[in-house]
Amino acid sequence: MNAFADQQTLDDLNIPGRHKNNSIARLFDAVVTAGGRKVMDELFSRPLVSAVDINKRSNIFKYFGKLGISFPFSDKEFSIMENYLASGNGSKQLAGGWNIIWSKVLELAAQDTEYAQLNKEVCHTIALLNRFHEFAAALPQEESPYQVQLTQIINTFSHPRLRWLKQKKGVKELSLAKLIKYDYLLRNCLHEQMKVLNSLIFHLDVYIAVSAVGQKKGFSYANALSKEEHTLEIANLFHPAVANAVGNTLSLSQRNNVIFLTGANMAGKSTLMKSLGISIYLAHMGFPVAASMMEFSIKDGLYTSINVPDNLDMGYSHFYAEVLRVKTIAEQVAADKNLVVIFDELFKGTNVKDAYDATLSITEAFSENRNCFFVISTHITEVGDSLMERCDNFLFVYLPTIMEGVKPRYTYKLSEGITEDRHGMTIIENEGIIAIINASG
Repeated sequence: MNAFADQQTLDDLNIPGRHKNNSIARLFDAVVTAGGRKVMDELFSRPLVSAVDINKRSNIFKYFGKLGISFPFSDKEFSIMENYLASGNGSKQLAGGWNIIWSKVLELAAQDTEYAQLNKEVCHTIALLNRFHEFAAALPQEESPYQVQLTQIINTFSHPRLRWLKQKKGVKELSLAKLIKYDYLLRNCLHEQMKVLNSLIFHLDVYIAVSAVGQKKGFSYANALSKEEHTLEIANLFHPAVANAVGNTLSLSQRNNVIFLTGANMAGKSTLMKSLGISIYLAHMGFPVAASMMEFSIKDGLYTSINVPDNLDMGYSHFYAEVLRVKTIAEQVAADKNLVVIFDELFKGTNVKDAYDATLSITEAFSENRNCFFVISTHITEVGDSLMERCDNFLFVYLPTIMEGVKPRYTYKLSEGITEDRHGMTIIENEGIIAIINASG
């Protein structure tokens, strides 16, 4: 259950699902291990709502981004160790020793391969544990944001029952007695310690993967502030999945907590709003964001209304589905939560008169909650004219269209004010639709 954003918001912003095309989760899916992928899924399902926790996590990502190191294992070799250790049960009994002896007997008597396979797995696990220990020991420790995890790693490898590990570096085959002893220690006696190490390795996989993606994409890390600050500053914001995207700068506060966005079709309004929603979501995860700078006060949640589907099974028209979506968000705002709310084209499923009246009244009502930030786009520019006269907490911006003859060119760069751009018929005429229809007659 994602308490920070509901399913509609996640779908609008295409955030979850590493197998989905152009999803944000897929963008960051550069982890190596299966356990790392599980950790990544958990992080995406639970954004943080503590400024301290957010900054701690983002500092770890920054730390590994500066180091520019690679994860020390391949998926194939790590999965051998992972599966081997996972088969332990933490039992303090030596019943496993008798099983090993019996498998040795079967090897001698019937050329059974189980004993050799176990020997190989234990030697492989010893090699990887030593490699991980060396990798962790080589990480810079001075003022390291990863120090807590490093201390866990060092303490685990310093366990009295793991002192033999370093001496067995490079071992290719173990005697029967050593195999029984080390198998018992690794899978049973030290079962909990191995679980801790596995978890640390999985998280390390995520830290290295996410920081590498951030470096490659030119993302930056947001600075989280306390909820009471009520601020959002973001420079050169762009959509992380759009190539050669144009950046924009946005600023919100309690004094100006509503962005009223206008622009013609195809001018980039929806992409800009999605870019903002994605950055807010990633920032609350402590992940790198698609911007050159971001500073934000933490929020309780994020809600969007961008691609609201109708529900024919329940008899909902598109307009009624929009109304229900606005009602859901209104209930969250009324619950005294600090939210970021993004509305793209309110009430486009009804006539222009009703859409004007509803957009004006609901936008004005929402804006009175100064602890929430709102971004609202519309084609009905007359709403903006009325709000400009009645409200002092709005920022009016638009995405312009430049006509070059009969062809529109979009800058995707925000300007102040309310646009009167309406080029829908020009686009229709450029595509020759009327001529096609007339010719068919």
